[in-house]
Amino acid sequence: MRIAIPAEDNRGLESNVSRHFGRAKYFVFVDVEEGKTKNVEIVEVPFDEHGPGDLPNFIKEHNAEVVLAYGMGRRAIEYFNQLGIEVVTGAYGKIKDVVEAFIHQVLEVDPYWKEKIEREKEHKGECEEGCK
Repeated sequence: MRIAIPAEDNRGLESNVSRHFGRAKYFVFVDVEEGKTKNVEIVEVPFDEHGPGDLPNFIKEHNAEVVLAYGMGRRAIEYFNQLGIEVVTGAYGKIKDVVEAFIHQVLEVDPYWKEKIEREKEHKGECEEGCK
């Protein structure tokens, strides 16, 4: 199985899961065989701007079967579903810990990720208007 995880930076398994799937500059692809991590590949996203379906297709081109992410929009999830790629949202923390927990079926996800991201967006909008 090949897992794709959006990363905050290019440190691979030592990176944290990016809180914003669509803004991640790097993805960590992890090959899992017989319940163990066999290969890790760090890939920089090849485009600065992207449209609907670009990231799902990028991940599909790298042969991922599962995406572990914190936040992700409904449209992106639909694209992944159409491509036959499983999506798990609410994943957070260090990538190596998230992958290990997923492999052993004990991954704890944040069930409130949508609300937290919405609050961040609202706060950012308020600050753009009045925070200095």
